[in-house]
Amino acid sequence: MFLKNIYSWIDERVKLEDLVRFMGKKYVPLHRHSVWYYFGGVSLFLFIIQVATGILLLLYYKSGEELAFESIQFLMSKVQFGWLIRSIHSWAANLFILAAMIHMFSVYFGRAYRKPREITWLTGMLMFFLAMGFGFSGYLLPWNELSFFATKVGTDISGVVPLVGKPMLMFLRSGTEVTGATLSRFFGFHVALFPGIFTVLLGIHLVLVQRQGMSEPEGDGQGAEMKTMPFFPNFLLRDLLLWLIVLNVLAILAVLF
Repeated sequence: MFLKNIYSWIDERVKLEDLVRFMGKKYVPLHRHSVWYYFGGVSLFLFIIQVATGILLLLYYKSGEELAFESIQFLMSKVQFGWLIRSIHSWAANLFILAAMIHMFSVYFGRAYRKPREITWLTGMLMFFLAMGFGFSGYLLPWNELSFFATKVGTDISGVVPLVGKPMLMFLRSGTEVTGATLSRFFGFHVALFPGIFTVLLGIHLVLVQRQGMSEPEGDGQGAEMKTMPFFPNFLLRDLLLWLIVLNVLAILAVLF
């Protein structure tokens, strides 16, 4: 009764029933490639974990040439479960790239970028490139020897691009060499610029997916009616079950490695 009263109170103000009816009318096509639909949700779940653990790390991390390395050491050795949060953040980043790549290739080989889904494909591709930018910019933040030389090599590669290479190198490093200014710039990219752009693109992407529905592969179900599954609650519950499995895999990797 208490939960029903809360639901009624919220529904009276934001019209939850309209959303429930919309989700009830949404269906997911069933075919031999349906399993690939779940990797979009997995990518979203891992991004949420990245945001949550990133905020926790930000409470202790101090950007700066003199403070960055020491703050990481303090986080790993003195903060309760700090090592676990950092490990989860690191492994979730790797799994996020993997899940996004699988999702991207499944969309490509399923030709789900066809009209009218071109904008959905473009926003997805931009988010994938931003995810790579997240990884590259975050790698420097521990400010240790490995991250320093990895960033130096990575920025050197951008510097050999014809015409724009030298200006790009100067922009990324905030100078000619990897210094504390580079660290501050990468920190700004990692916690402000990239998350802001990514959130806008993610909102557009999710709205388009909800509006246009799941793409059906060419050749599946032609000449016969395509089998479908209700998005709510059938597909959503299966998606949440996969999220739970991914969370367990992430926890095992974070604790053991």
